[in-house]
Amino acid sequence: MSVALPRRDEVAPEHTWDLSLVFADSAAWEAELSAIDTLAQQFTTLEGTLSQGAAQLLAALRMRDEIGQRLWALYTYAHQLKDSDSTNPTGQALNDRAGSFAARISAALAFVEPEILAIPEATLSGWIASEPGLQIYAYELNKLNQQRAHIRSAEVESILAQFGDITRAPYEIFGMLNDSDIVFPNINDEQGATLQLSHARYGRFLESDNRRVRHDAFKGMYSAYKPFRNTLATTLSTAVRSHVLEARLRNYSSALEAALKPNEIPLEVYHNLISTIEANLPKLHRYMAIRKKLMDLNELRMYDLYTSPVPEVPMEIPYAEAQDLMLAAFAPLGSDYAEALRESFGSRWIDVYENVGKRSGAYSGGSYGTPPYILLNYQDRLNDVFTLAHELGHSMHSFFTRKTQPFVYGNYTIFVAEVASTLNETLLTHYLLNHRDDEQLRKRLLVTQLEDVRTTIFRQTMFASFELDMHTRIEAGESLTTEGLCQRYYDLVAAYHGPAVTLDEEISWEWARIPHFYYNYYVYQYATGLSAALALSRQIINEGQPAIERYLRFLSSGSSKSSIDLLRAAGVDMTTTAPVQAAMDAFDGLLDQLEALV
Repeated sequence: MSVALPRRDEVAPEHTWDLSLVFADSAAWEAELSAIDTLAQQFTTLEGTLSQGAAQLLAALRMRDEIGQRLWALYTYAHQLKDSDSTNPTGQALNDRAGSFAARISAALAFVEPEILAIPEATLSGWIASEPGLQIYAYELNKLNQQRAHIRSAEVESILAQFGDITRAPYEIFGMLNDSDIVFPNINDEQGATLQLSHARYGRFLESDNRRVRHDAFKGMYSAYKPFRNTLATTLSTAVRSHVLEARLRNYSSALEAALKPNEIPLEVYHNLISTIEANLPKLHRYMAIRKKLMDLNELRMYDLYTSPVPEVPMEIPYAEAQDLMLAAFAPLGSDYAEALRESFGSRWIDVYENVGKRSGAYSGGSYGTPPYILLNYQDRLNDVFTLAHELGHSMHSFFTRKTQPFVYGNYTIFVAEVASTLNETLLTHYLLNHRDDEQLRKRLLVTQLEDVRTTIFRQTMFASFELDMHTRIEAGESLTTEGLCQRYYDLVAAYHGPAVTLDEEISWEWARIPHFYYNYYVYQYATGLSAALALSRQIINEGQPAIERYLRFLSSGSSKSSIDLLRAAGVDMTTTAPVQAAMDAFDGLLDQLEALV
């Protein structure tokens, strides 16, 4: 029999996020949009006045921040509503309008940075010293000063901001195709029941003990993407071209520099990551060979990599039990952290289960002044528990940052975005290893740790290498064809996974279903983030309170300093290769433990 996904209105309210915490309804949203529009029109009257004095500059920055805070709350409501159910026309309409409105408001605010840069540095420094209210903006203004060569005139900045409504189109086209228009085939599950593939079900099927199910899910998923390869190649190529064009318009030497320099990340961090990981690929090849042996397979295929190579521990973990696990595993982080966790569970910050039209995967969202909402597609598996831990890490980072920092520093850079999330996963693993007396579970957790490193460091660095290759080719005047993308991706998969893995043709177009390739040099930070998180978690476990205090200060710091400085203060220096190499050495040690157990 076929088991259909529930409709949105069939999901229990306590398992959905409460968007009324942002706006009571769409009418309130409409009223706020109108109010922001009026405020933005008032703000435009300040154009040309920011050089008149410290008080005028301070008033403009405060008004800009008010508009920004209210605008992103507006966008959050629309975005979360759409992601709840993409078949709901109200959510789609509000999300489209919010995106266009945000681009228009950004264009209206675009004169601020060029006008500030027109103020002589000495004058600006004097204003900061004499006006206490401006001192809160000192770090922002210093960063802006470092970008003088990359900020264009007010007119050009306005044009670039308006084009934001167009340059986001490739990602939106991909998202609509991926979440709504691609029709996935039916397959038979382990019991012979006919189920339609979905993004969430695909992940579950790849973890199946039944190899026929894994094979059918893999073949079925990629059969749905194959007819759209050319369209998706064009869409991805357009996104990469937009990254390269904007970098050139802003006088950067490359799209990589444009992505890293504004966040004060040295380019060497990116290149060192790839070179360090690729020097350690024999460790991943060793793991693949161990997997093949443990699974007793003549041929290890890509669809065999997400099921456990050791006997599964029969665990069904209802959502309520997962909440208790979070509170226990993260208890070392203190009472304030625990209180925030309880609020996230009790105040409906989390959208738990899959429904028709809901966005696939998981993420932490929200904005300054709203709850740090979490989207899940929870299915009572151990992996789902780790996903919850991961997203709670993001949300707690957001919660403490926004509680502590002003709006201007109320977010954090992409570079540190994965530290809190992966540290949570590490603490959860440590808790389970020490509180569950079960050898089979211990084997499973060792495999989980190995898989974390494989998927978050090795796999994301492979993605980073592919992304660098795409941008470099466009910057050299080459084109990105379907055939070229497929061949380069296939070669990377082969190099990373080694001779123990037999590749299917379909893996050559896996790039077509990876949304992160539209994010402009995002994925490498998963790898650096896990490397930093492993180091910080070891410090928390081994040092105790001093390390915990450093870490909580990090969570509360937002973007008030450079990411490199924030991590260094927390106890990790990412300008060296040491954290990444230490992660590789830890991976090798985990392999030794697994071999000893089995």
